[in-house]
Amino acid sequence: MGDVLAGIHATWEFDTDSVLIRFERGIRTPKLFQSLRERRVPHAALSSVTLTPGKRGTVVLHAVPRPGADPLLEAAAGQLKDGCDPYRLVLPAERETLAEYYADELRALLGPDAAEPADRFLVAAPEAPMQFKAYDGRAGFDGDRVSFRWFWTGASTAKWKAGDQTFPVTELSGVEWRSPEAFDGYLRLVPRGQEGAAPEPGPGTGFGMDAEPVTRIGSDTAQSAQPLAPRPTRADQDPAAVVFGLGYGPVHESLPFAAAVLESVRRKQSAPALPAAVPAGVGRRDPADIAERIRHLGELHRAGLVTDDEFGAKKAQLLAEL
Repeated sequence: MGDVLAGIHATWEFDTDSVLIRFERGIRTPKLFQSLRERRVPHAALSSVTLTPGKRGTVVLHAVPRPGADPLLEAAAGQLKDGCDPYRLVLPAERETLAEYYADELRALLGPDAAEPADRFLVAAPEAPMQFKAYDGRAGFDGDRVSFRWFWTGASTAKWKAGDQTFPVTELSGVEWRSPEAFDGYLRLVPRGQEGAAPEPGPGTGFGMDAEPVTRIGSDTAQSAQPLAPRPTRADQDPAAVVFGLGYGPVHESLPFAAAVLESVRRKQSAPALPAAVPAGVGRRDPADIAERIRHLGELHRAGLVTDDEFGAKKAQLLAEL
């Protein structure tokens, strides 16, 4: 479509295959929007488009994403308030006719599988490196590892005994994020092998209070038939979690962080293995076979599943086999 629709706090740019959402900067704009800056949403990531009356003389254009298409919403697990939903564009009521036009245009571009959950993330997660200050420690993520560094003023004895923690994303199955706007917010990592582990009996899952169960996001492993070691029920006792407090771990910092980790976990889980190295002493290989393997490696590199360094090293290794 190539058009632009400016609303309150955001502007939507309509391209042939996607919508680019640019968020405003300013004291009235939700901090989460300012943190996200902009997001490109492919039409394939959308399930529906609605236009409804808003508050105080406004209308709301809402592009509803498919379940599983956006790591940010997957990590949020339904906890975002309407005012912080990045897929809602609030417009003055006098622009309703124009908004209805764009809503119809978007609906016409939805794919045949719009009603189905997405089998992979279609919207990019916020980029690493990232960090934020929680109540009991500082969380950091460099794209490959999550680190927790405990504060002596807030961390529990259990966490001090465990020491600072580092978790490669290849050893994780998902994340749990509970909004800091709840009384007992936290970010908890789910290590592989503990997806179905039952929590230890205790007073609550959060920061010292009873809490309702939180959906674990990102797990692709069925519950084990064998009993697994229980995880600490309280996040303030779990070395794989940081807890939030007033001014510690706000939504605009902790949620993009959780989404970035979740996207990296899913990507590592689905990435195909690199072509196997040739053991020392093996005779020279068929040049046609080597060429085919280099071609396949190039496809992985172009798809972003192999880094530049990995591509260069593996290609040199394959050429050495000629």
